[in-house]
Amino acid sequence: MINETIDIKVEGSLPYAKLVTYIQSSPEEIAINKRPLVLICPGGGYAYTSNREAEPIALKYLAMGYHAAILYYSCAPAQYPTALMEACKSMSIIKEHADEWNVGKVLITGFSAGGHLAACVSVFWQEEFLSKALGKDNELFRPDGSILCYPVITSGEFAHRGSFDNLLGPDRCKDPKWLTKMSLENQVTEKMPKCFIWHTYTDGAVPIENSLFFISALRKNGINCEFHMFSEGAHGLALANRLTQSVYGGEIVDSCTPWVDLVHTWIENNFVDTSDLKHKERPW
Repeated sequence: MINETIDIKVEGSLPYAKLVTYIQSSPEEIAINKRPLVLICPGGGYAYTSNREAEPIALKYLAMGYHAAILYYSCAPAQYPTALMEACKSMSIIKEHADEWNVGKVLITGFSAGGHLAACVSVFWQEEFLSKALGKDNELFRPDGSILCYPVITSGEFAHRGSFDNLLGPDRCKDPKWLTKMSLENQVTEKMPKCFIWHTYTDGAVPIENSLFFISALRKNGINCEFHMFSEGAHGLALANRLTQSVYGGEIVDSCTPWVDLVHTWIENNFVDTSDLKHKERPW
């Protein structure tokens, strides 16, 4: 396994910004050649990156047979577009190493505010300022698929206000133009990748309307989406089992744990190329 820590520094980055890779080896006796890679953006309201939504998630994707990478992006006092540029730079690094690391499709996933960041990459990847700032072709920033877990999306009535305060800073968080731009249901186009989204009906921190508004925008733009709404569960469930239970409790919700199997099936059906298997004649 290539378990490497890569400094991710762009204009405005904080010292801790980094990309941590979990790249599975490709021994000759295993037929799998290229594997999908999932880039993980933990949540934390753009105030910090939650460890509960970082390595435990990476290990789960590894167990599914995929590569994984975690982006520990810059949070407040860093402001938009710092985290977006760090995420796009991470996407470009992964794609540039695709042959070396045996990476097939590249997906991005995010939890809560990390879901907002993952969705930002998915809707803003083609913006000219990103290619100018990073010196890369915009196609290197585009995910093949987007997995949004109880995402922060809207800046309106159902907003998680703290996320937008942290993302935009004390001045821009009150500016209607910036709030409209960061309300991502307004930014979906036909260039957005297909999505998998899950949320709980009883999420009291990031109301389910965040996902519903985004799904409606995807529908209007003809973007394929798989959505799962679970009837109960608080915000920030992560894996929804004891492996990601916080010290405060309340994140073990058995009825929500199937999201892991559902996203596994979605990835297998949409992003795994079974024609790219290695084959040799048996020596006996």
